[in-house]
Amino acid sequence: MLEWMHDTEIIRDLQTNFTSKSLKDCVEFIEQSQDTSKEMHLAIVDESDEYMGTVSLKHITKNDAEFAITIRKKAMGKNLSKNGMAEIIRIGLEDLGLNKIYWCVNGINSRAVRFYDKNNYQRIDIKNSELLNSVRYSGCYTDQQIDEYIWYEVE
Repeated sequence: MLEWMHDTEIIRDLQTNFTSKSLKDCVEFIEQSQDTSKEMHLAIVDESDEYMGTVSLKHITKNDAEFAITIRKKAMGKNLSKNGMAEIIRIGLEDLGLNKIYWCVNGINSRAVRFYDKNNYQRIDIKNSELLNSVRYSGCYTDQQIDEYIWYEVE
């Protein structure tokens, strides 16, 4: 986990600055991930059970949650992101009974934008979406980010 957090190529376009994270931060994140009532974080692993990344549902409510994903450089191009994303979305919609899962990406993160668009995820106008309240309630985004980021949802 710490490997991708300190890989400037991976994190340069992410909202959170992970470069200051330590091994202790990773252990605390894993320990806190045991309570899945508000957030769910699952490891993406390869066929050898080696950790390749993390998929998450954050800010879980009775209706929706925010999706997030990050993977190690060596996992790119191996369908691990696609499969991990499909599984956590399935869990959110089917197992948790959520109505919608949403996420955003900074437009300068062209790799992520290409991935979401190639996999036919639906872009939305967050300003005219019922999800705007959830986004504002999470407190994670400035008005400028809400306006400028590219937003997606699945139902």
